[in-house]
Amino acid sequence: MRLRTVKLAALLPAAYLMVTACSKPQPNEHQQTVTASNQTALPAQLTPPADDRPVVVAFGDSLSAGFGAPAGQSYPDFLQQEIDAAGYRYRVVNQGISGDTTSGGVSRIGEATMLKPEIVLLELGGNDGLRGLPLETTRQNLAGMIDQSQAAGAKVLLAGMTLPRNYGPDYIRGFERIYQELAREKRTALIPFLLEGVATRPELMQRDAIHPTAEGNRIVAATVFKHLRPLFKKTP
Repeated sequence: MRLRTVKLAALLPAAYLMVTACSKPQPNEHQQTVTASNQTALPAQLTPPADDRPVVVAFGDSLSAGFGAPAGQSYPDFLQQEIDAAGYRYRVVNQGISGDTTSGGVSRIGEATMLKPEIVLLELGGNDGLRGLPLETTRQNLAGMIDQSQAAGAKVLLAGMTLPRNYGPDYIRGFERIYQELAREKRTALIPFLLEGVATRPELMQRDAIHPTAEGNRIVAATVFKHLRPLFKKTP
């Protein structure tokens, strides 16, 4: 907490009046006193109207958080621009946390559903795969988050992921199947691969070859919007 510092200059007038009152008459005794009734009332601050647009929660890890990209250039930021440009009244809330796993997502999905979102864009699991976590654990966690989102009345758009080729074909295939199978079982919309058209283009990826650049995030947003749009209400 930041402490307020009392400036010495603010104390000098009071001290000066005390000394002069004891030593000599007040020099401006006929000076008009400003009273509270003479002060000009300040206009009341206007309260901004509440944002009543339906909520789309971008619930994910560093890919949603926009790791390594300039502020305001994550894919959820660009997604909001896509939505606005198309004339839809939706508000994107970014709940991406860098480094998060599906276990972390399970612990905080309640924060997302408290927003009463119309759509939950679920983008998690990549860090599970990169850490080589058991596939069944990842699957169970994703399923639980889908169930909780749907129970809160939200539609779910599941963002599919894959892994670097050095993780081995069996593990990679099993990892990719998690998203495909859950989308069928839970009847959610699916983005087959979130980084489609970006991950294979080095100029659109940062040096870690995991996170998109700002321009890469713009393309990701276009991919997401293509799959998100059918979930919107038919207006406009």
